[in-house]
Amino acid sequence: MKIFIGGAWPYANNSLHVGHLAALLPGDIIARYYRKKGDEVIYVSGTDSHGTPITMRAKKEGISPEEIATYYHNEFADCFNKLDFSYDLYTRTCEEFHKKGVQEFLKQIMANGYIYSQTEKQDYCPNCQEFLSDREIEGTCPYCGGIAKGDQCEQCLTTLNAKELLDKHCKACGHSTILKDNTHLVFALSKFQNEIQQLVDSSTDKWRLHAIGESIKYLNNGLIDRVITRQLPWGVDTPFEGFEDKKIYVWVEAVLGYLTAGKKVAEERGIDFSEFMKNSDDLLTYYTHGKDNIPFHTIIFPALLLALKENIKLPDYIISSEYVNINDEKISKSKGNGVIVKDLISEYDSDTIRYYMIANGPERKDINFSYEDLEQNHDKHLVGEYGNFVNRNLAYLIKKFDGIVPTGEMDSKISDIIDKIYILVGKNIEKGNLRNAIGQIFELVQIANKYYDEKQPWILVKENIEEFNNVTYTCINLIANIANMLEPFIPKSTNKVFNMIGVNETSWKQIVVPQNIKLKDVEILFTRINEKKVKTR
Repeated sequence: MKIFIGGAWPYANNSLHVGHLAALLPGDIIARYYRKKGDEVIYVSGTDSHGTPITMRAKKEGISPEEIATYYHNEFADCFNKLDFSYDLYTRTCEEFHKKGVQEFLKQIMANGYIYSQTEKQDYCPNCQEFLSDREIEGTCPYCGGIAKGDQCEQCLTTLNAKELLDKHCKACGHSTILKDNTHLVFALSKFQNEIQQLVDSSTDKWRLHAIGESIKYLNNGLIDRVITRQLPWGVDTPFEGFEDKKIYVWVEAVLGYLTAGKKVAEERGIDFSEFMKNSDDLLTYYTHGKDNIPFHTIIFPALLLALKENIKLPDYIISSEYVNINDEKISKSKGNGVIVKDLISEYDSDTIRYYMIANGPERKDINFSYEDLEQNHDKHLVGEYGNFVNRNLAYLIKKFDGIVPTGEMDSKISDIIDKIYILVGKNIEKGNLRNAIGQIFELVQIANKYYDEKQPWILVKENIEEFNNVTYTCINLIANIANMLEPFIPKSTNKVFNMIGVNETSWKQIVVPQNIKLKDVEILFTRINEKKVKTR
């Protein structure tokens, strides 16, 4: 199989918070799983480096937008690296190959008749003497009455057109806006109403429920054509004569980044990306993102793919996450209540963070993040269950048998259970049900601990050495296979286990550990977090 995975592009205007992590981590797990199966995977993402907020911040701080984008891109890349993300390419939208790729795609969409020019009244600030982009306008949402920007309501998350906003004013100076004629380019999104409807209707078993619901809401309201250019100094240049003073709106160029980044990976591998992405049964596509990015991935991006007329595979799986809240409140920059990923990494091991964000992830509903809950999960499951099973088996062999794994026979019932768990976990990962998947692995961990306790190898070693050898060999195989299943989720500890028991090459099937091998570099897999640790947050 061919697998394409696109992780949403975090915006380079502030640090990553745990909501970003919850939304993006599923992509890495899915990529690692398919690689273990031997499938050809292209897994890409990058930093969204353009747009109004960066431009406004740069103006306020007296520096260039590129300086801000570069600073956060480096921070993001460092965080993903420390959290063991396995992107084939993590890039950014200000790279030249991305800009040129987007321009070529838009030329093709224009040639296919889906982009047209339109002169319309646009918000203008008489005080600042400039046209305003959506993010530079504030007002009242016509649907819920909440505070809204020109493109989206902050309260009900409805995507808006700036024309709809009530009581509009310039965000920079507070002056009321007026309307003046301006000519922009428009994407004929409305022409894809029926095709997007068919896509949504056929995806009810592959997209998460909130993605289906959000998409239906847009379709029921009727898709409307969307302006795709903005009056900004920073962004992807418009590749059309007469529009040299404008840039491509980020909602277009960021999602097209999946194609530009994917093509870059394919070129480096010497494969034809157009052929790779063609609609066929041997390709599966996954897109992972947060709840607020649903319409961009289920409505706009598929429409752009259709507009290219290249028979590109539309999204198979939409892995959209709900919100991560702090004390029952949505994470907000203005409230300053987010848990910053780089700070989390400085305190906790990458496997601890990855385990917690998946085992308690916001797949179906919002979750509350807490440090106490993270530590309790680490101590109970990683230390008390998984780590305990690994450590007491390996430590005993080191202490009593000089680290030699005995020659024995694998318990056939345990072997059958392992095979069944591989199948169940694999199916859940493929469907994006990652909480279920990791839960099933830890059910195997519990089975392993129960097996060890019931067999009592510390007694068998004195009374029945042959049975001791069989039980111990079965436990070593359990360790190897639990680690193998957990590798997509918590790769750092898996590498430690494989090093200790001498496993080199693995796939998504039961590992049979060689007999009479010698353990090496045995160490405690996880240590308990000090429950009395004082946190200054």
